[in-house]
Amino acid sequence: MKVFIMSDNTCFLSVMSEMAGTSRHDREMAINAKRQLSECSDPVEKLRLQCLARGSSGIKGLGRTFKIMDDDNNRSLDFKEFLKGLNDYGILMEKQEATTLFQHFDRDGSGMIDFEEFLITLRPPMSKARKEVVMQAFRKLDKTGDGVITIEDLQGVYNAKYHPKYQNGEWTEDQVFRKFLDSFDSPYDKDGKVTQEEFMNYYAGVSASIDTDVYFLVMMRNAWKL
Repeated sequence: MKVFIMSDNTCFLSVMSEMAGTSRHDREMAINAKRQLSECSDPVEKLRLQCLARGSSGIKGLGRTFKIMDDDNNRSLDFKEFLKGLNDYGILMEKQEATTLFQHFDRDGSGMIDFEEFLITLRPPMSKARKEVVMQAFRKLDKTGDGVITIEDLQGVYNAKYHPKYQNGEWTEDQVFRKFLDSFDSPYDKDGKVTQEEFMNYYAGVSASIDTDVYFLVMMRNAWKL
């Protein structure tokens, strides 16, 4: 188990798959999602399951791909961008299914969908208690309160100098923090920043692998010292 050390020298579990509910949960979730896919016909649920089959970061990774597609930064996608995003992320879906899916979210018939709303709908359902504890963790990390977790935020909260790879000279302090942030990023687009939406998307995936609220809340509180 990897560790970071908090500024007061108390132990902090690193945000790796082990912390985020354990890699065992991720494997079980991926297996279950793949099994359910063969029996699923609803386009929204099929897309959700394909994301969950990639583990806790699956939905968050799709969100990052859509963000890249959004060339004009209007936080909306037309059907061509939507289709390209699905293809680039490796989502297997017939064009007719993708069309049905797009039309489902294009409620006003404008030919555009808001991809943040799309991702919120795509997230596995989370109870109010789970959402609240995730936001408590985010606010603890977001020291500047600007809605984005960066290396600068972490420097004010955690002491990276106790990390083994810092101590043996393999990583700099910034590299330790960057590795921490990369845990939340899509493997295809690591920018060293974690937004509230990315944080929530990540833990929505973790949440899907944990059956009970009690277990999820205890895991989060222990991991983040809430």
